[in-house]
Amino acid sequence: MNDSSPSLPSRISLAFGTFFSIIGNAALAARIRRLREHGDAAPTEPPAAPATVAAPAQVVREATPDAALQLLGLLQREARLVDFVEEDISSYSDADIGAAARLVHDGCRKTLREHFTVQPVRSESEGDRITLAAGFDAGAIRLSGNVVGQPPFSGQLTHRGWRVVDVRLPRLAEGHDAAIVAPAEVEL
Repeated sequence: MNDSSPSLPSRISLAFGTFFSIIGNAALAARIRRLREHGDAAPTEPPAAPATVAAPAQVVREATPDAALQLLGLLQREARLVDFVEEDISSYSDADIGAAARLVHDGCRKTLREHFTVQPVRSESEGDRITLAAGFDAGAIRLSGNVVGQPPFSGQLTHRGWRVVDVRLPRLAEGHDAAIVAPAEVEL
């Protein structure tokens, strides 16, 4: 394995690929979260959660891939996201990658705003000190750092979080194959 720092194009490609991997793999998402919180010293096993903030057992239900495939298709249509992620960008300059990333960003943003209404989970500004009372929503607020004891917890808001409050995905026609996120194109 090469320990040298990856180039900007490699990091952009890695970021987009990792984005979709995290969406589909909760265990990977947990490992990446630990890596972000602890840097290179991330533990190999997740730290034991304190009993005081343990979430109740939840019923697991299987998600169908149709909505995810539909969203991926919309991101491909508006932002050419799949094309960008699947392209080998190692031969392009950082300026070319930056220009492409700007187009992908604009298209992704347009898709997000057209099909979702998102609001911050917390109204305070990032960096503000906040206090979480007993009974706070552990599904909407993730504690990090030295989590010990009982609420109330006081700390610095490092990310406001995002909550989807409205979804406006188009209806799928009967027989539509959502797995085709971009049809092949043939010019005659």
